[in-house]
Amino acid sequence: MPATTHTDLPLFPLGTVLFPQGLLPLQIFEVRYLDMVGRCKREGTPFGVISLVQGSEVEKPGQGHDAQEVFQAVGTLAHITEFTAPMSGLMQIKCTGGSRFKVLKQRRLPHGLWVADVSEMDPDQPLEIPQDLQESAQKLGSLIRTLQTRGVTAEQMPISMPYELEDCGWVANRWAELLPVPQSVKQDLLELENPLLRLELISDILDRTQLSF
Repeated sequence: MPATTHTDLPLFPLGTVLFPQGLLPLQIFEVRYLDMVGRCKREGTPFGVISLVQGSEVEKPGQGHDAQEVFQAVGTLAHITEFTAPMSGLMQIKCTGGSRFKVLKQRRLPHGLWVADVSEMDPDQPLEIPQDLQESAQKLGSLIRTLQTRGVTAEQMPISMPYELEDCGWVANRWAELLPVPQSVKQDLLELENPLLRLELISDILDRTQLSF
């Protein structure tokens, strides 16, 4: 099947990496993003979260739209799942990661918003975790149970249900979000199209990381 494409997808360059099925809370106060989020909410459409390489998430006073923003060529669709506007000029939203995409062509609009023509990447195929990587799933399950016993509700969890602890891609993505590794490493993991290889790399990181639940 041909890849799904989006024309003029609004982009939100951030100092983070969003993974499919990942959770992302955001506070929106810049005019360019208030307009974007308002339109996406009304139309039920996603925007693209893409990792910054150079530049700032927020325009600084006097900087205008001339500051150079450079971002990665692969990002993730963000679907708004919760929306509140507690006061004028402020929106609070929660997003869930959808499909990954590759930027084909990008341009900046006069008011500073980036838009791009993008092509969705193939989703990870369900893949059972092999025996030699089971420990990574067991540790994630242990973390989830620890948070639950401490009274963390499903809405407060950094990981959304359903918990797919038997699937390579799901376990790898959740660890990629949680582990204290550089943003560039998270981006490399996002771009990997083989979920088994992604989990193998995560397992190596876990072996070098001291975790206590």
